[in-house]
Amino acid sequence: MAVVVVTDSSARIPAGEVDAWGIRVVPLHILVDGHDLRDGVDPVPSDLYHRGQVTTAGATPAELTAAYRQALQDSGGDGVVAVHISGALSSTLGAAEYAAAEFGAAVRVVDSKSAAMGTGFVALAAARVARSGAELNVVAAEAECTVERVHGFVVVHRLENLRRSGRIGTAASWLGTALALKPLLRIDEQGRLVLLARVRTASKAVAAMVEQVLEVVGERRAALAVHHIANPDAAAEVAATLAAALPGCGQIVVTDLGPVIGVHVGPGAVGVVVAVDGPQA
Repeated sequence: MAVVVVTDSSARIPAGEVDAWGIRVVPLHILVDGHDLRDGVDPVPSDLYHRGQVTTAGATPAELTAAYRQALQDSGGDGVVAVHISGALSSTLGAAEYAAAEFGAAVRVVDSKSAAMGTGFVALAAARVARSGAELNVVAAEAECTVERVHGFVVVHRLENLRRSGRIGTAASWLGTALALKPLLRIDEQGRLVLLARVRTASKAVAAMVEQVLEVVGERRAALAVHHIANPDAAAEVAATLAAALPGCGQIVVTDLGPVIGVHVGPGAVGVVVAVDGPQA
């Protein structure tokens, strides 16, 4: 058999890639008016991002235990690598570590220290190595190595969602006085969402984000994803700009950020995730 990779629904991996690489996806939760909706499984209200009483929750230990048990069985005992959203952004990582303890060394939990395709790129890297027949230690090491090469940025249009989110770390101190400024945020080395810059207009904030991406990639190859919340035109424009500037980086994934993250960053948000290639062997 082969090592099986498990992730969560925040990863935003395109369905075709999930199926192609045999990745298992555990739904996270959106809590709306007393209803617990499973991300990617249950339909969500069309006005979700404009509602005031919406929050999110991570996967439970019971849900993760069931997913790991099935994945371990399907691996024929070869093992499971579980790649999850940053522990600084979700309770899912803690639940994953608790659930994995039941299986000993057969289930390895990796903190992606990222979100969206930042988590997805780590899971995909692990799944590709697993498909080659690599043992559990090698697959887990590939995931951990990829974590160090992932960078994430997001431009947020609405500050109210950030105020309610409680997931913005040191950025919280300026939210009350930001007025019309558009924040450019990044995910730092600990997996926290922090302020990178405050920009006067959304277009300038997006241009600053693109510059950050170009600086990170430099002359190297990289996998890229552009995400958005109810802003597909802006996402397409960013993807086209990056494709023209980085022709060696291949096809860029363009997807919505999904409700689990969207609830916290609000409509209009546009983000870019980069996984820079490692050194050549």
